Amino acid sequence: MADVPVAGASSLRNAGRMGAIALLLLGCSSPDGSDATPGAGDGGAASIAAPADAAPVVVGVPVVVRPRCAEGMALVGDFCIDRWEDYVVELDPQGQEHPHSPYDTVDGLTVRARTAPHVVPQGYISQVQAADACENAGKRLCTATEFRTACSGADPDNWYPYGGQTHVPGYCNEGKGSMMPVFYGNDPANWTFADFNDPRLDQVDGGLAPTASYPHCESPSGVFDLVGNLHEWGADPPDANGRGRFRGGFYGDAELNGHGCLYVTSAHEPTYHDYSTGFRCCADAR
Repeated sequence: MADVPVAGASSLRNAGRMGAIALLLLGCSSPDGSDATPGAGDGGAASIAAPADAAPVVVGVPVVVRPRCAEGMALVGDFCIDRWEDYVVELDPQGQEHPHSPYDTVDGLTVRARTAPHVVPQGYISQVQAADACENAGKRLCTATEFRTACSGADPDNWYPYGGQTHVPGYCNEGKGSMMPVFYGNDPANWTFADFNDPRLDQVDGGLAPTASYPHCESPSGVFDLVGNLHEWGADPPDANGRGRFRGGFYGDAELNGHGCLYVTSAHEPTYHDYSTGFRCCADAR
């Protein structure tokens, strides 16, 4: 008769230990017929005698669940923020997504926010439209505190995502001036709302840049372009004058209405949009 393989002694010992533990956990007797729960009969707490070399079992230690963010978002404290300025996709009546040019307005469209590196973000969008785009993505616009925290990092004295209070030209996409004179002359009195929404404005070379094009403009939380590139609409309700807020400046300027992370514009109603207005979304951490 052929030899039958026999498990090694250590394997048999391990199997015996595991079988004994299984019986003990089921409240059965041990293989030798002894009571599996010593102490239970005399009013003491039930216990299980595990082998001396068994791995210790820690009981009653709470499981720590770290808050999570959706893909493309950074965790900052107890909230999540899109790492890159958002672009949008159009939604048809069936909810299917279709591409949308970031150089066109979204007037009359249903759109959803998307975020990704190395794509042209959506300009020409109002606060109302941006809020709807975030909602359609299961997110929301960022509060003033969230924007500032994500931009400045742990130190509220930072004015710039790269740290400190010293402006470094070229670190973020800003300081390039208005594109309006390129097409409409130097007299702002002649500029119209339609002019400000000309799709050519954000297509001038050296103006609006794809997201994450400026590596020095990354915040301590890994969020890009919170200063410059496009203004970012916030969640602020209209003030007493019916005006909303956008922050961070754009590629034309990020210093005149405050320095970098402190930059805020309060001159426009929530339905306003032009070539400089963009957005990104936030969400509560899950």
